[in-house]
Amino acid sequence: MKTGIDMLAQSFSNCNQDCLSIREFNMLSSFINSYIGIRMPSSKMKVLESRLRKRLRDLQIESFKDYCNYLFSDEGMEKELTNFINVVTTNKTDFFRGPSHFQYLFIKVLPEFLEASCTGIKNRLLLWSAACSRGNEAYSIALVLSEYSKRNPGVKFDYTILATDISTAVLEEARRAIYQSKEIEPVPRELRMKYFMKSINPENKLVRIVPELRSKIRFRRLNLMDDDFQFREQMDVIFCRNVFIYFDKKTQNDLTERLCDKLRPNGYLFMGNSEMLCCRDLPLVSVAPSIYKKII
Repeated sequence: MKTGIDMLAQSFSNCNQDCLSIREFNMLSSFINSYIGIRMPSSKMKVLESRLRKRLRDLQIESFKDYCNYLFSDEGMEKELTNFINVVTTNKTDFFRGPSHFQYLFIKVLPEFLEASCTGIKNRLLLWSAACSRGNEAYSIALVLSEYSKRNPGVKFDYTILATDISTAVLEEARRAIYQSKEIEPVPRELRMKYFMKSINPENKLVRIVPELRSKIRFRRLNLMDDDFQFREQMDVIFCRNVFIYFDKKTQNDLTERLCDKLRPNGYLFMGNSEMLCCRDLPLVSVAPSIYKKII
């Protein structure tokens, strides 16, 4: 029969076996940084451990060591990598987050585009919502463009939005376009009535984006660390907000260059409110807080 001390020793042993070790954390954090560019300091060790526990349970893997061995195997890279990325990425998003950006889009960017379309230069606007998460940002952009188009019916005006994220889980949610009613509170009431459909069940506090807006957005998985984004078009507007804060300086600089390459001359790049770019070696100028314009 085991004594109390034996049982206590066993519990410590199980705890050590069950916890993410510093070595395993370093392996995983290094891979996260190299693959998706996100820095994961040691202060995030418990966060990573907590997020991965469900994967261990789902896979019926007993230890983080065994999970690491599986993840970095050929089979794991094929079958588990997507799940791993879905678990470790942060997906904070809201409708009309950073409202001044949407005001600038409506008041400044779209009139410029409308003037160009009147002269026959262009009549289809291309926009990219990078790291779109659950789609709130992309649908907010679509809502602004739809409203602008309705208020300028005399001019031919069309648009397409590319919305990308590395997480397949959030992209699946974004495509469904179903949200809790409380999530759309930042949207003005008049626009809520126009662009969100309520459930036929009054007890179901869910809403869905109208087909008119859903049809304007193409959702696709994309890793911002890839050298080639796998699309040819240059964008008129790029929203890449609250992404750079997770990257080191070199990753930020490299990504800025790639984004700039995908932006047409006179196009606009929207960053997060706490993110600033060094434009010294790039054809970008600051035109408003965290908004940049490509000058050539």
